[in-house]
Amino acid sequence: MSGLRERKKSATRVALSWAAVRLVVERGYDAVRVEDIAAAADVSVRTFRNYFPTKADAIAFRHRERIEQLADALRARPVDEPLWDAVRSAVQERFALGVETDGAPPDRQWIDGVRVMVEEPALAGALQKAVAGAQTALAEAVAARTGTDPRRDLYPTLVAAAVGAVVSSASELWLRADPPVPFAPLLQEGFDRLTAGLPPTSGSTS
Repeated sequence: MSGLRERKKSATRVALSWAAVRLVVERGYDAVRVEDIAAAADVSVRTFRNYFPTKADAIAFRHRERIEQLADALRARPVDEPLWDAVRSAVQERFALGVETDGAPPDRQWIDGVRVMVEEPALAGALQKAVAGAQTALAEAVAARTGTDPRRDLYPTLVAAAVGAVVSSASELWLRADPPVPFAPLLQEGFDRLTAGLPPTSGSTS
């Protein structure tokens, strides 16, 4: 029974977050109220408040959810797989912006929603909080694979932060690209450069 209850709560949380993203894409951030989001998800404002303190937190949840699912995907990788190979595979499986978290293909609204999350100044604080919480989960997944402790060892937290930096940098470049470019190769390039020690490219200064 508790499992069913948790699944229902998770579904409501996702529905509220997606409604927030969709409405902000359609109307603009300042034109959307908590009441609008609750109505779009067919719940009361009180129910919304049970899940998210603000509309910014509801939107930022989409990003947090992706990183948390990345941590789950990393835990599911073969235990004998080298760490960075496992990280690459987990990222491509669960965090590529070309795929929704339920496996559905992307649509224009989700791409525009990512742009809102990256570019809307009012979301900066909520996104920072969401990323910090999710990267804790990722650091714990890294620690489990490497026999380290994120409370005492720098390594798992550093890996989680580096993964977040690759995804964030690739996302921003992907959103700015004109003409559009595929996202997956940007992720691949980011991890290639990271695991090579970030050597300067031609035209860069060391």
